[in-house]
Amino acid sequence: MLTELHIRNFAIIESLTLPLAPGFNVLSGETGAGKSIIVGALGLLLGERASADLIRTGTDRASVEGVFDIRQRPEAAALLEERGIDVDDPRQVVLKREISSGGRARAWVNGCTVTAGALAEVGRLLVNLHGQHESQSLLDPESQRRILDAFGSATEEAASVREGFELLGAVRREIVDLRSRRAAAEKRADYLRHVAGEIEDARLVDGEEAALGEEARRLEHADELRSLAAGMAQALDGDDDAVLRRLAGVQRSLAAIVRIDPALGKLQELFDGGFYALDELSRELVAYERGVDLDPDRLEDVSRRRDLLFRLAKKYGGTVAEVIETGTKARAELDLVDTAGFDLRQLETRELAAVARVRDDCARLSVLRNAAASRLAAAVDPVLPELGMPDGHFAVSLPARAEPAATGAEDVEFRVALNVGHAARPLSRVASGGELSRVMLALKTILARLDGVPTLVFDEVDAGIGGRVGLQVGETMRRVAEHHQVFAISHLPQIAARAHHHIVVRKAAQGGVTTADIGVLDGEERVREIARMLGGDPESDVSR
Repeated sequence: MLTELHIRNFAIIESLTLPLAPGFNVLSGETGAGKSIIVGALGLLLGERASADLIRTGTDRASVEGVFDIRQRPEAAALLEERGIDVDDPRQVVLKREISSGGRARAWVNGCTVTAGALAEVGRLLVNLHGQHESQSLLDPESQRRILDAFGSATEEAASVREGFELLGAVRREIVDLRSRRAAAEKRADYLRHVAGEIEDARLVDGEEAALGEEARRLEHADELRSLAAGMAQALDGDDDAVLRRLAGVQRSLAAIVRIDPALGKLQELFDGGFYALDELSRELVAYERGVDLDPDRLEDVSRRRDLLFRLAKKYGGTVAEVIETGTKARAELDLVDTAGFDLRQLETRELAAVARVRDDCARLSVLRNAAASRLAAAVDPVLPELGMPDGHFAVSLPARAEPAATGAEDVEFRVALNVGHAARPLSRVASGGELSRVMLALKTILARLDGVPTLVFDEVDAGIGGRVGLQVGETMRRVAEHHQVFAISHLPQIAARAHHHIVVRKAAQGGVTTADIGVLDGEERVREIARMLGGDPESDVSR
């Protein structure tokens, strides 16, 4: 049950605390005073879309906070614990939503930050909100189907049908795709065989173009490389005037110095290191000079290989790696011609299984829907006379589809007959706006008994009705309030007079800015408000 609603800087509301009581609560006030704004704030609290346009002029953020008594809704506490939200007081839960001027919205449950989706999930357990325009949604086949499935406890079966149909669609798309790719491969088979064969025959190795380039340079400059290496080796150790030979004299002089001054032993270490490095360099140059190959035949082979790589790269890709990938793809596409038959048989087997699942799921859903259709009609019919439709008769038609769809094997159509002797016809063709509102009220009250939502909110459900019908609607709401908290926005005095708890919204200007406030009415104040609603003049003796 909603016990308090705190609204701050929302639309024309500066700061407002709305106290609600058990039973039937009614909210009245002049047109434009802000009644539907309060319902809009409640909708925001329950997870509806947030917009910076809702923030009161001159402020930078708006907030809505609701305090709920959940003692009659233990599953709400269980859901909070499942979501990791603290439940310090198992008797109540506090929801809050805030919008900033930048358009960012934040949400909290019991002070814990949550997503708008999580807030809505908790809110759905606590409040059922029926807005001014929701009656029109009753004309939508999807809404009718959803209401019937909820009434018949068939929501899970409907979801299973939808899931199975999506699975079937996915398998069928795979089949179409595979057949298309196989047909394309068959058309290109000769070309693909040529590509795959040419690339595979080349026995390419990723990165070999770089290695071949280096080898080609060595072979092309073999004479020069040998000459340079031989010259350097000769200079290091080729004759008596070579570097290593001359260093022998340096070694003798250094040895004499070290004998006289042993502290200079480190100079010997430095000399030894340099001498051995030059000696190693000399040997490496000799080995390199002997290893340089003067091989014109090998140079020709390398040139031919490089030409082949260049041609293939030009035809199939910029690098050897891309050519190899092209060959792999061509071979895979060719393999598709050979393997597609087997793969198609597997997919067709999966398709048959998916078709069987959809058929079985649809059959189970149809059984539940047929049973629910009869029970829903039987439940709604007795309520219609109470709402001013004494000859009203409600029915649910389930015409079979030629082929099952994601929504099942049948359509769902709400039908109503409002006059004696007239056959039931689709709701959209026979109901006025006021009649639609009353049919929706009948459905809401019946569904609310099933789902146990503690608070039902009706925003101007009295649209299009008046007189005795208004009194009957008020009586129905009062009866519903025996099992639920009912909160209604109403212009009709007949409905307001049946409420247990009456709140009025007033609009005034403060500091040159329009604002809305509320007052809880009792006794003489309530008489004045209902008199105003009845005749427009709260002081009229007749109205009072």
